[in-house]
Amino acid sequence: MWRSPRRFSYLVARLNQVTSIDVDVGVMVNHACSYSKLSTPPSHFNSSHSQIIPHAPGERPKNYVGENVSRKDKTKYLLNTLLDLNDSKEAIYGALDAWVAWEQNFPIASLKRILTVLEKEQQWHRVVQVIKWMLSKGQGTTMGTYGQLIRALDMDHRVGEAHKFWEMKIGTDLHSVPWQLCHLMISVYYRNNMLEDLVGLFKGLEAYDRKPRDKTIIRKVANAYEMLGLLKEKERVLEKYSHLFTEEGPTKKHSRNSRESKKTPLLTEKGQHKESGESSSEEE
Repeated sequence: MWRSPRRFSYLVARLNQVTSIDVDVGVMVNHACSYSKLSTPPSHFNSSHSQIIPHAPGERPKNYVGENVSRKDKTKYLLNTLLDLNDSKEAIYGALDAWVAWEQNFPIASLKRILTVLEKEQQWHRVVQVIKWMLSKGQGTTMGTYGQLIRALDMDHRVGEAHKFWEMKIGTDLHSVPWQLCHLMISVYYRNNMLEDLVGLFKGLEAYDRKPRDKTIIRKVANAYEMLGLLKEKERVLEKYSHLFTEEGPTKKHSRNSRESKKTPLLTEKGQHKESGESSSEEE
């Protein structure tokens, strides 16, 4: 059937319009499919026995390992683990890392109790390993912990390492190091016949006008000077600190008398003196 040219042109225009719409729709569908594939989140791990539950940073996850275990049982478990492990730094550090992995706060108190038990068991090598692990985490950086480490190193026959630790961490600040820690290091030097280091430490303390309060320190220093052949230094030290060998601590009676003697006398209206705190029985 013959159709007019005008009608034919109209049909061609409509066909082109429909084709253009189909192409646009196809492009939109393809883009939508691609976006859905990219934006679909990965499926979470689900199991009948366990489930990973997302949580905010710093928040303790629900159903975390060991939440129903008491602190005492956790401490006992770690102690038994440390005693059973072989003598390997990696094994000890790995056990300690796993033990504190789910703790919100660093369990310094529990570790102190573990160190006390290890010292009683004379497990000096384990004590050194635990303290060094604590220090590597930035925990336990106190003079008490430093002294505990020095003593453990000495008992573990590692006096050279104890001396090096003293020089690096403590010996550079002798004007404020507690005398208890200084006495410990003097004893370590004396026991291991490191006499030059002993007298060097004591001279450093004297340079800061640090006055020892224990006569046993003076005995060790004097003996060290004698064994080094420095007899004049020995006599000087014994003479300078001779009061430590003669002084005795005040008794309670003496202390009470000294307090009473320090009472300030007050002048009454009659011109008589009386002790402060004493009430008059006479009424004006």
